[in-house]
Amino acid sequence: MDAANLHPTVKTLLQAINNKDSSAFASAFAANAVLVDESFSYTSSKAIRDFAADSLVRPNAQVLQILESVPLDADGLTHLKVLMDGDYAEEYGITEPFPLWLHISLQTAPSAANEQKISRLRIDIYAPGTPMMRAVWAAAGKTREDDPLAALRCDVLPVPDPPDETWVRIKMLASSLNHHDVFTLRGIVVAGGTYPLTLGNEGVGVLDDGTEVLVYPVMSPATSSPSGPTPAADEYDITLDPERHVFGERTQGLMSEYAVIPRANLVPKPAGMPTRTAAVMGVAWLTAYRMLFARSGLRRGQTMLVQGAAGGVATALVQLGAAAGMRVWATGRTEAKRALAGRLGASRVFAPGEEVPAGEAAAVFNLSGGATFEEALRVVRNGGTVVCCAIHGGAEVKMRVMDLFMRGITVTGSYMGTREEFESLLEFVARHGIEPVVDSVVGLDGVGKAVERMVAGDVKGKIVVSIAEDAVNKE
Repeated sequence: MDAANLHPTVKTLLQAINNKDSSAFASAFAANAVLVDESFSYTSSKAIRDFAADSLVRPNAQVLQILESVPLDADGLTHLKVLMDGDYAEEYGITEPFPLWLHISLQTAPSAANEQKISRLRIDIYAPGTPMMRAVWAAAGKTREDDPLAALRCDVLPVPDPPDETWVRIKMLASSLNHHDVFTLRGIVVAGGTYPLTLGNEGVGVLDDGTEVLVYPVMSPATSSPSGPTPAADEYDITLDPERHVFGERTQGLMSEYAVIPRANLVPKPAGMPTRTAAVMGVAWLTAYRMLFARSGLRRGQTMLVQGAAGGVATALVQLGAAAGMRVWATGRTEAKRALAGRLGASRVFAPGEEVPAGEAAAVFNLSGGATFEEALRVVRNGGTVVCCAIHGGAEVKMRVMDLFMRGITVTGSYMGTREEFESLLEFVARHGIEPVVDSVVGLDGVGKAVERMVAGDVKGKIVVSIAEDAVNKE
């Protein structure tokens, strides 16, 4: 490491890393300094010392070489690109030396140069001048099944570029939080998904020409790649494609100031549709629409039971079912959730322990998996349908096959919906003037608290994430 031309304080910092001295590392910082790494801010001498002990000393970090030095810029920053090494294989999967950028701001004009301390240090992999944007993502090597917040990051990332002419970059206006985001934070991803992963499976944005668009959330090589196969239109259902995925799985999600989207996934926002409504259409509402109109076999006037009354899919089913002329029943754990279902159009709402009459519901919508599956089979009428879409209450179920063929019950799964169903959903919502239940609107900085509430089951309807300034609240 050649540090001959560096500021004395910067030399101290690098030497402390190589000497594995966390106290010397912390001594390079001013009393009110801030160190930012992986979107976490360390704002005291003790916090900075602990960071050095845990992230540098413990894994035997070493600065092998100064690759590039950028002198003081217009923002008062000095930038160093260094080649690092250390024992980062287990936590990050890093087995070879890797480059890092140190963006260093020194105190302004003390009496002697060697008295200048670092007022701010940002550690990342991005060269100075890289266009950046704010985003929320799940960090690599940090996911924990028992603590989804451990991997949550809200900070800046580079503005993405479209990979080819079939994709386009849009400015995001708003997104929405889904249980899928919680799974991502817990480390549960589809094959081919790699971290870090920007959260957000659905959203609404604006093109460079000012056109506001919704993002149809499902994609596959067959529909988003010019080199992908061209399926027969009358046979192809993207929701059944084994290679299909949504934003935030094999591609980055939409909870960021900018996102790149296949042109085939852009749908014009209906005139007059509020941004908060558009932001929640892609996952829960599309799922509910397909369950109701494509999978249940229900006809106008028949009875449907929604198991659960307050979640995103549940509230969508109640509202869609009521608008379509169904007799809607729902269950709810609390009085407030039952009251909500009633306001949305449910004609009967059942409390825990209250028996739902068997044999009347032509379709039962099972929204939690194993926890309520047996009850769904008991309640559904002979010849009826149980439609499943989630596993929050358990991924495995037990059932008597005899009940299926003796009673003529159909058990079916439903996943998201096609683009055509998405367009039909938007038209249906606009025509009936449906206003989705929005629990709350948060900014990118509020996603962490929103995840906590979702995990605790304390959410009624959808949580909208407003990305562009006042995109939602101004309406």
